[in-house]
Amino acid sequence: MKFTTKITLLKTEFSMRNATNFAGGKVMLAFLETIRLNQTLQTLGLAKAANAIFPTAHILQYLIIGWLLGCERLFHFKFLQGDALVRHALGGRLPHHSLLNKELLRFGASHEELAPALRQLNVELVTSLLPESLILDLDSTVETVYGNQKGAEVGYNSHKQGRKSYHPLLMYEGKSRVLVNASLRPGNTSSSTDVLPFAKQTLDLLGSRAVRYARFDKGFGGEDFYAFWESHQIGYVGKMKWTSRLEQQVQSCEHWTRFVDEDWIIEGIALYYQATTWNKARRVAVIRKMQRYDQDQSQLELDILWQYEAMVTTEVWEAIDVWRFYNQRCCMENYIKEGKNGFAIHRIPTQSFAANEIDLLLKLFAYNLFERFKLQCCDPIQRSFTIQRFRREFIHCAGILVRSGRLVTLKLAESFQNRWAWLQMERKSILLE
Repeated sequence: MKFTTKITLLKTEFSMRNATNFAGGKVMLAFLETIRLNQTLQTLGLAKAANAIFPTAHILQYLIIGWLLGCERLFHFKFLQGDALVRHALGGRLPHHSLLNKELLRFGASHEELAPALRQLNVELVTSLLPESLILDLDSTVETVYGNQKGAEVGYNSHKQGRKSYHPLLMYEGKSRVLVNASLRPGNTSSSTDVLPFAKQTLDLLGSRAVRYARFDKGFGGEDFYAFWESHQIGYVGKMKWTSRLEQQVQSCEHWTRFVDEDWIIEGIALYYQATTWNKARRVAVIRKMQRYDQDQSQLELDILWQYEAMVTTEVWEAIDVWRFYNQRCCMENYIKEGKNGFAIHRIPTQSFAANEIDLLLKLFAYNLFERFKLQCCDPIQRSFTIQRFRREFIHCAGILVRSGRLVTLKLAESFQNRWAWLQMERKSILLE
């Protein structure tokens, strides 16, 4: 066995200068530089005093970079303050992490000006990723808080019952998985609260871009909501609550079409149904399914074994096609999970409701930056990576900035396993210019 020095006998020195824990993050920081993120953020306004050390655009860029590199709370930024690579990317001195809370509160005070500008900037960021015909997927999520933040109220919370929370609305584009719009709401609101103004705001942000379909779950609905999409000639598929009145009408239907007859039996039917609050009848696709337990013998199909799902729609498709189209929005749960686990949208930084919404918009702006980076700089195999896996495989790498005259070289660890894929990303980011 080869002799090695005991760990306890290893000499320790804190003498390494210009070191970074995020050497692999150079490829992403170069991408932000290529798309001129700093210059873009300067267009948001909110100018500070002429003698301010850290301009508004500098603070915004620092926050976005922190969320991309894995900071979950504001005090985590203290680990970036002395990082050589991040300091170099932002021009040297970085603000203390305690200053970021004050800056977010200042942004919250200018919420009426900054929030619309951030939303518009977000749409401009993802314009190149959007398909010609958009599919809007609407959903909401619960963000539990552990203090007395303004706007946090006790509402439905399946994970932490009785805890105060926020209940943000999120609008994604179904094909490209990018976030189009977001809005923070108190935790005691229902899913459909303020959803119409949010939908109108989203369409205004998209401008002339063609929206073909909208999809939403059973938390959203009602005459006004359906009429909104119909008035804009946008088709929709939305899950419906399974009520006794709807069940009674469905049970009267006799001619079901069987679409699947394997491990699961799936049948469907389409009918026109008018709820008590609707002004007119609308087309409803109903799917019922039953698991086949014995494949060798015929099974008695009892009504109590069927599982029913109903979807209201403007489309004249077969019931199975409506069901499958709606089920494609199930990916939204993964997108929201990425926002929480990867960009910490459920970590609430301040006591101010307006500042917390600005923080939410900045984190989701970082989410879209990552999606754009993957599309433009990564191979298809890496485009499915979550931000956590991407950090683990490409960003978290030891490195040193070495200066020789006017030349600065970033030396990465020789043991970096993904160097060839990393170098390819770097070349692609350079070619974007």
